[in-house]
Amino acid sequence: MSAILPGTESFQAPVYGTVFARRSEVVHRLQSGDRLILVPDPPGAEPPTVWVHARGGDVIGHLSPDLSEWLAPWMLSGWCYAAQVSVLRGDDVASWQRLVITVWRVAEAKSA
Repeated sequence: MSAILPGTESFQAPVYGTVFARRSEVVHRLQSGDRLILVPDPPGAEPPTVWVHARGGDVIGHLSPDLSEWLAPWMLSGWCYAAQVSVLRGDDVASWQRLVITVWRVAEAKSA
C-alpha cells in the first residue's frame, strides 16, 4: 500500500510501464521539469488507472494501482492535477525507478 494518502495535495511517485510499446523512447526525450499530462481511465474501468503522457500526447506509463485507485475517481469527479518530471535515471536502473514525477492538485471539484 502506498504511503500517499487519498487527497494529498502534492506528492512524488514513480511511473510504471515505461519499457513497453516503445515508451522508453519518450522517456529518453524528457528533461527534469518537463510538464506532463495525467489522464484517468474512463468511468467503469476496473481497476482504474491514471496514465502519464508527455506533452503532445505520447504515453509514458501509469501511476501505481494504489494511487490510481483513489486518484482516478477524484479526477473523474472534477479534481484537477498537474505533473512534472522530478527525477530521470538511466536504463541501468530498474524501470519503475527511472522516472519519478511530482503531482500536485491544481483545483478541487466544484460542488453541484
